[in-house]
Amino acid sequence: MATPSIQQIRPASLDSTSEPPALFDGTTRLYISYICPFAQRAWITRNFKGLQDKIELVPIDLQNRPVWYKEKVYSPNKVPSLEHNNKVIGESLDLVKYIDSNFEGPSLLPDDPEKQKFAEELIAYSDTFLKEIYGNFKGDIEKHAGPQFDYLEKALDKFDDGPFFLGQFSQADIVYAPFVERFQILLKEVFNYDITSGRPKLAKWIEELNKLDSYIQTKVDPKEVVDLYKKKYLA
Repeated sequence: MATPSIQQIRPASLDSTSEPPALFDGTTRLYISYICPFAQRAWITRNFKGLQDKIELVPIDLQNRPVWYKEKVYSPNKVPSLEHNNKVIGESLDLVKYIDSNFEGPSLLPDDPEKQKFAEELIAYSDTFLKEIYGNFKGDIEKHAGPQFDYLEKALDKFDDGPFFLGQFSQADIVYAPFVERFQILLKEVFNYDITSGRPKLAKWIEELNKLDSYIQTKVDPKEVVDLYKKKYLA
């Protein structure tokens, strides 16, 4: 796997007091937030393809955003966004595909049409997966989260030529990884619910993810995840 093992030094997040970079000067920039799982998708894609020198990481402080980000970079004022070829595109699912198909590095989609079709299904389902879990944090989490993790367990059983959804690491894994990372932390900490219990394929998938430098470098601080959850849902 072409995963550079250099531990990346995380640049400081830019806030309302920060000057903008030299926008649209030909540099390709990926705007993210370290805490945002959607941005993490694009960040993992960049790392796995070995594009650390081709795509500059620009972290934004979402609690204190620079005004220029909305006015000059990306009017929806969200992350992730990618400044490339004098235009800016957003939306994490689009960016995973865009970075994979427009830059050099190992492909994150196999040639096998059956696997490509399954990848599309998994990626399309990700919104439902998130809605069912996030939408029920105040309800019966086990009742609503359980079937979603069962879905992942079953999906991981479809191909047996590797531990990932399509056998080898792909766009499908990237789409789910940041959220499974957070849900595993939160559900254990807040609800004492272990998402891997009775799901050996999911446990193996998480274990294998944690061997990839491209993913490890993007991981969030567990305490930050729990604090954010408590502020948002228990305040």
